Amino acid sequence: MIKNLIFDFGKVLVDYDISIIANKFFSEPEQMKLFQQLLSRPEAVAEMDREEIPFSQYVARLQAQYPAIAQSLQHFHDDYNMLITGEMPGMKDLLTRLKAKGYHLYGLTNWCSKVHNTIEKYSDLFGLLDGRIISSEVHFIKPEPEIYHALLDTYRLVPEECVFADDKPENIAAAQALGIHGIVFVDACQYARELAERFNIEL
Repeated sequence: MIKNLIFDFGKVLVDYDISIIANKFFSEPEQMKLFQQLLSRPEAVAEMDREEIPFSQYVARLQAQYPAIAQSLQHFHDDYNMLITGEMPGMKDLLTRLKAKGYHLYGLTNWCSKVHNTIEKYSDLFGLLDGRIISSEVHFIKPEPEIYHALLDTYRLVPEECVFADDKPENIAAAQALGIHGIVFVDACQYARELAERFNIEL
């Protein structure tokens, strides 16, 4: 019996677009390209999300390595919330209805410590969660099993009673390897349909 519904944050609860900062603060195409390539590299994303050093120190290190874009990297640090374009359509209403039906809602996200700005800005949405695990706080990232165990252990969840929604198939596969059910998220309508068809959760 499903009792707990777990949600990734980015591209599931809220949307984001790193090109917003690139487009706003760059006038030279080559520097814009470098900025986007630098911050979209999988190893860079993983390092920011794991946050074994403070986010500000990580940005300062990049500024020292790439002085030509140092100012834009500072904007990336200072104006990080600009990346967030809003709530994913339909998800706040969906979570509200699920909570009203008695399901426990949790968050499991790869995100640097700047995530708290987003949580505060969209408090009506994130306030629906009964708990959350953030990669930068536990220093593990999906799809590493340790971050899933952190959620299960912290909130004493039974894997088979959980459904995890994430936009990345590899993160769903890692959850399923631990006995957690998974839905590769596309949008609110698709998610609600799969809840109904696969888990008999009608909304």
